[in-house]
Amino acid sequence: MPELPEVETVRRTLNALIKGKQIEHVTVRLARIIQRPDDIQAFAHLLAGHSIIDVQRRGKFLRIVLDGLVLVSHLRMEGRYGLYSSNDPLDKHTHVIFHFTDGSELRYNDVRQFGTMHLFQQDEDLSLPPLNKLGQEPLDPSFTLERFKGIVAGKSTKIKSLLLNQEYVVGIGNIYVDESLHRAGIHPEDSAKSLSDEQLDKLYQAIVATLTEAVNAGGSSIKSYVNGQGESGTYQQQLIIYGRKNEPCSSCGTMIEKTVVGGRGTHYCPNCQRPSET
Repeated sequence: MPELPEVETVRRTLNALIKGKQIEHVTVRLARIIQRPDDIQAFAHLLAGHSIIDVQRRGKFLRIVLDGLVLVSHLRMEGRYGLYSSNDPLDKHTHVIFHFTDGSELRYNDVRQFGTMHLFQQDEDLSLPPLNKLGQEPLDPSFTLERFKGIVAGKSTKIKSLLLNQEYVVGIGNIYVDESLHRAGIHPEDSAKSLSDEQLDKLYQAIVATLTEAVNAGGSSIKSYVNGQGESGTYQQQLIIYGRKNEPCSSCGTMIEKTVVGGRGTHYCPNCQRPSET
């Protein structure tokens, strides 16, 4: 967490809050958040005087586009942004503050301290780490059924592990992979190459539908996630498989089971999602 729907929701709320604002100066209170440049004074100096043009998303990363610069931000486990007045009390877990010329402040808060920020010249970020090896955007019009089948074709990897691999498809994340696989009736440990055209069609439709619904609901607030305005998502109320171990499947009534696939906790229905391989 957060995954694509949550990051997309943060992107949308931040655009409404900070687009057009000019940075007066930047305060960095925890140096390790800043990954590029490796000098926090240089980071702050480069940003001073620049205005925010747009807030975009690539996978689970935010791209804060300024006039001539791009700030790439990964929220990791519990990173969050909020807009405050300069007079508001400062939280002890606030690590980076963008002071705007209008007296407001964009504050980055991160209890776990796993988040990262990389600063690039305009258009440079897409060809360098951490964005340069990211795969297909699942909500982009270019993510067609044919493109999806091309990604999956011939791979012996377990389908859940493949969908979590950011070099193939970005941002789906553990919650939404479980939801999509259940929706498509596919066992998470089936190999990608074992899936039929019909199964791939169902899985493609399930991924797009699940992510679209989750974005429309503002994402899922499983732990501490909130959007840029401090609001929780509501999609967790619609989850049909994730986090429901030992509860009856909504489709057939069989008890939902939990296993581990690729090191990730995985929920599935043993009746609706029977393995295609024995």
